[in-house]
Amino acid sequence: MSGISLKSATGRWILFSTILATSMVFIDGSALNVVLPSLQTDLKATGADVFWVLNAYLLVLAAMMLPGGSLGDKFGRKKIFAIGIVLFIIGSLLCGLSPNVKFLIISRLIQGLGGAFMIPGSLSLITSLIKDGERGKAIGTWSAVTTIVSIGGPVIGGILGDHGLWRYIFFINIPVGIISLIVLWLKVPETSNEEDKGRVDIPGALLLVAGLAAITYSFLRFPAVGISDWQVNTFLIFGVLDLVLFLIVEKRSKSPMIRLTLFRNRNFTGLNLLTFFLYGALGGGMLFLSLNLVQIQGYTQTESGLTFLPFTFLLGLFSRYIGSLSDRLGSRIFLIAGPFTVGLGFLFLSFIEQTRGASDYWLTFFPGIILISIGMLLTVVPLTTSVMTSISQNYSGISSGVNNAVSRIAGIFSNAAFGALALLLFTNLVVQQLEKSDFRETQKNNIISETINLGNAQVPADTFTPDQKKQIKQVYRNAFLDAYQTILIVCTVMCYSSALIAYFMVEGKKVEEKQIPA
Repeated sequence: MSGISLKSATGRWILFSTILATSMVFIDGSALNVVLPSLQTDLKATGADVFWVLNAYLLVLAAMMLPGGSLGDKFGRKKIFAIGIVLFIIGSLLCGLSPNVKFLIISRLIQGLGGAFMIPGSLSLITSLIKDGERGKAIGTWSAVTTIVSIGGPVIGGILGDHGLWRYIFFINIPVGIISLIVLWLKVPETSNEEDKGRVDIPGALLLVAGLAAITYSFLRFPAVGISDWQVNTFLIFGVLDLVLFLIVEKRSKSPMIRLTLFRNRNFTGLNLLTFFLYGALGGGMLFLSLNLVQIQGYTQTESGLTFLPFTFLLGLFSRYIGSLSDRLGSRIFLIAGPFTVGLGFLFLSFIEQTRGASDYWLTFFPGIILISIGMLLTVVPLTTSVMTSISQNYSGISSGVNNAVSRIAGIFSNAAFGALALLLFTNLVVQQLEKSDFRETQKNNIISETINLGNAQVPADTFTPDQKKQIKQVYRNAFLDAYQTILIVCTVMCYSSALIAYFMVEGKKVEEKQIPA
């Protein structure tokens, strides 16, 4: 069934159900950034544990998104989308009930699997059901709303976190998911690719999960034991070899999870490279900005969440206009200007040191956040529309799966790499400052032992004078700010790389289906 108008009741129900369900995935991917301090304290989690809470979700989301899209194309997009919602509800319930951080990490894996079926399923339902003339508008609406709720997630998280209710970030998914299921089942027609007779590439998915998990473990382990440690190197080598084997399996498979022939097209490759660098920078930069605001600058979690409201307002008000404008002018100019502007925002934020708290927000963090918001406004809809119209509609699940997987893989690498870099820089900077102090050797070792908690590092239980406690807090604060500034400079470089990729590789006009083999 195809050719449904957005003005019809069925068209509106399709858009409503897909947006409502996938909103859960995007909110849970962003809301935790703000409540990490509360979560870390309540569950007695280390800095590395915190990054695993984020990456366990992203690992499965990234690796299973591609077979999730294929499953929908083969067995029915509505059916697989519904299964994803059920899994996400179950995972959310378990996350909310987690007694410790290990249970939470395992529960996040289940959430990630549900999300992996939902994201490509939602876009492929829209692409395969909505008629040609309105498909771009539908994709733009989906992209704008899901981005708004993703960026609005920290506001919800901040309010709940400040009231000791961070678990309700997960519990609110249950009624939302049930409503989505009912609407999907009653109002949305089924659709699939009847020409797809191949098998689902489970070996490829397992190799991708294993490779990404091994590299993530290696990155997050090396700050504690050193780059020469056998575990670090063994897992890193294993992860790289796994990913190489994954590419070999995909090339030889009759039904690959990802069709490597797609990347022969310069435009499709450019769009995904741009996505990797931009969303890697955005994920890592926003995470450390949130930690800085709460743990160093003294913002409440609610205040930290509210700092992201400019994203919500700008994308909510102007996304459709940008979508229409890019249809007329072509996407290339937006995909150059957008990442460049995001980079300017990160560069501005990198120069901000200690402030007096939320009262200084308007003259410190606000201008940088506005620049990032404008940059993402210019990028989100043109990028999503370009990707979704780049190959045949029969493979819309694979198309959305590839690009969304790329954005999640970018998040995994940025969280792992930036987490490792931050822990390493933080520890080394604390050690350097302590070398100039007159603390006893045992005191220095106790102070250094707290660096595994990163911005949540506390003055250790020792006999310190009030002045010494104040000095230790300043040491931790200075070290975190230096690490934070380095990470934001890296984010700036990644954004500028995205703009350069768009300039040299991305076409401005709509890509014809025949240009990219499916």
